[in-house]
Amino acid sequence: MGSKAEAPQTPRQDNARQITITRLGHQGDGVAEGPVFVPRTLPGEVVEGLIHQGRMETPRILHPAPERIKPACPHYRSCGGCALQHAHVDFVTEWKESVIRHALAAHGLETAFRAPHISPLRSRRRASFAGRRLKKGALVGFHARASDVVTAVPECQILHPDLIAALPLLEDLTQRTGARKGEMALALTQSLGGLDLAVTGGKPLDAPLRLELGQWAGQSGLARLAWEGEVVAQTRAPEQQMGRARVTPPPGAFLQATPQAEAAMCAALQEITQGARRVLDLFAGCGTFSLPLAEHAEIHAVEGAADMLVALDKGWRQAIGLKRITHEARDLFRRPLLPEELAQFDCAVIDPPRAGAEAQAQALANSRIPRIGAISCNPVTFARDAKLLVAGGYQLEWVQVIDQFRFSPHVELAASFIR
Repeated sequence: MGSKAEAPQTPRQDNARQITITRLGHQGDGVAEGPVFVPRTLPGEVVEGLIHQGRMETPRILHPAPERIKPACPHYRSCGGCALQHAHVDFVTEWKESVIRHALAAHGLETAFRAPHISPLRSRRRASFAGRRLKKGALVGFHARASDVVTAVPECQILHPDLIAALPLLEDLTQRTGARKGEMALALTQSLGGLDLAVTGGKPLDAPLRLELGQWAGQSGLARLAWEGEVVAQTRAPEQQMGRARVTPPPGAFLQATPQAEAAMCAALQEITQGARRVLDLFAGCGTFSLPLAEHAEIHAVEGAADMLVALDKGWRQAIGLKRITHEARDLFRRPLLPEELAQFDCAVIDPPRAGAEAQAQALANSRIPRIGAISCNPVTFARDAKLLVAGGYQLEWVQVIDQFRFSPHVELAASFIR
């Protein structure tokens, strides 16, 4: 399974212990009996090192697993953005599928798994960088694992080249506007109009800084610059393509990490909703799924953030050939749509945050909607909510792994339920 890589070595230490890795934990660490957690190890490997509070931070790999490969990224040892780059892609995919299987099994559920989607390298279109002003210059990058140390990542293997090319701009901005003892968060997104940057943690916005930022954004060629949620400069609309529509999300709004993963999710939901006339989109965001699905069905989009629905509505009104989209700002955790409200739809799609949607899942379970398409970024809460649906009379038809966070333990999925 791939070429054998050189095993990472550390000098032997007094009082070091040898242990065998038996499995991977949910954060991608190897786990030995105890339990002892060992980062960047694989099942079957024999490792040696000092153990402190249940962790072996600097293992010496005595016997590497056949799935171990040489990490492609030169930043892998120091950057905390990736946890599984030392493992063959087939192993990682099988492990992510097993995470979902185990989560379902904990609730007595099982299902068929479809072929996974794996986003290509250098395809991630959004990232949040940490920026620190130094005595000379600035440092922009990702945090090291479980640390506030920032690592520069000019050769990152997952980010789109447009984001990598913008790192000098972020360093310049951090040097100009960062506090010496603070840290800035720089959320950068690739858009059709150019790069879209949302900054938090910088200097307080006053009139001189506003003028400086406007000039800097213009010279840097950014499509939009937002400071603590306020747009301070925009030269072009930072639009995102969603089906036939173009949408300008609010600064820092949620967006799927790669366009390829978004397309895979849309394809799954289009299959599930095929033939439906009225579709309910729960946790609709800016219309990631509402707008493509509106090519074939009327959509009612429900989302807690009103500004995201404004962006969705504008994109829909300017698009051509879409069926009607209505929308509703509603907190689905506190006020889920109830069975009598759900009765008017013949299909629903749901894409909740990591906490899942327990209350809404229970209401769906009590409804008569024939089909439900689900997107989830947390197998544990997905399995909990799936159990409610199955108890209410639904069958979990299939699940598909959507791996858009390459080399990370993050697991996403698409799933189909039928009554």
